[in-house]
Amino acid sequence: MPIKNRFHELKDDITAWRRDFHAHPELMFDTHRTAGIVAAKLRDFGCDEVIEGIGRTGVVGVIKGRTDTAGRVVGLRADMDALPIEEATGLDYASTQPGTMHACGHDGHTAMLLGAAQYLAETRNFDGTCIVIFQPAEEGGGGGRVMCEDGLMERFGIQEVYGMHNWPGHAAGTFAIRPGPFFAAADLLDIRFEGRGGHAAKPHDTIDPVVMASQAVQALQTIASRNADPTLQVVVSITSFETSSKAFNVIPQSVHLKGTVRTLSPELRDLAEERIHAICNGIAATFGGSVTVRYDRNYPVMVNHATETEHAAQAAQAVAGACDEAPLVMGGEDFAFMLEERPGAYILVGNGDTAMVHHPEYNFNDEIIPQGCSWWVEVVEQRMPAS
Repeated sequence: MPIKNRFHELKDDITAWRRDFHAHPELMFDTHRTAGIVAAKLRDFGCDEVIEGIGRTGVVGVIKGRTDTAGRVVGLRADMDALPIEEATGLDYASTQPGTMHACGHDGHTAMLLGAAQYLAETRNFDGTCIVIFQPAEEGGGGGRVMCEDGLMERFGIQEVYGMHNWPGHAAGTFAIRPGPFFAAADLLDIRFEGRGGHAAKPHDTIDPVVMASQAVQALQTIASRNADPTLQVVVSITSFETSSKAFNVIPQSVHLKGTVRTLSPELRDLAEERIHAICNGIAATFGGSVTVRYDRNYPVMVNHATETEHAAQAAQAVAGACDEAPLVMGGEDFAFMLEERPGAYILVGNGDTAMVHHPEYNFNDEIIPQGCSWWVEVVEQRMPAS
């Protein structure tokens, strides 16, 4: 089945919603304006229930099909939050919030799921119940986990759940997916080396934490090159190096490192954490200093379930005529928490030749709105065919 004609009719409206969200981005759980608009629209569409405040600022809409002979319940999830990035697009609907922008396309995800919800509430051409889920705090806050902890799956009886993300660099409106591990576990690393500060002209009277931290930055790369199986994926990135001194002629007392660790299996995640502690402790001992390592397990590996991946691909084929195999992605995605709770799948929709997500010049491609909305609806109508 091709793109639904109704979404060509609704495209201007959905685009206007998307651009309004883009102009008014909100961070983490502070998605109050966005959530309020989402809830109001769901009520206007005639959803059977609209519930706010799940996962702090999450919104859930319940849409019942014309029949419910099998008791099936399918969840569809979109994220609502933005990023702490200064926008550089120059668009006439650019962010009105300094230092905040929709640099990942969550404005588009939210608008497309709203469009799908409107269509599903109008037609109800399915046998069962569709749950539309609008989630805050995907960008580091674990909003998916918090919604699950609030009883999302149990309260609404969700049996399977599907998510979608736009993807720059892939042809606009095309789809790609893969079963099994898809997005990486994304963990946070906080390391503080302590030494003995002093005058830069008398390094022998100091224990230099800059030397310790510099050695660590280099040595941590051996986890990927010498500890991990080379056929597996692990990325250790130190992204911040800060000393306790701002002077040219002072060896500081301490150095603070921050970073991230990305892995695609629980075993490799364990190995990375173990080796980070061992390497940092060994370097500190070698130079006579000390170190504190905090390894925070953040988002787990996002694993697509095999059967539901096939369902998602079939829906994409119906909309676009094909569905490609997606690459492994070392970025994190907190839809992983929902896929730990229920079987489901996550798909990519091409955003065309645009700046990559998390870039200050990124912009969601409004031309993919009909394809994205149609995919959401196709999932529901295929998984719960009208009786």
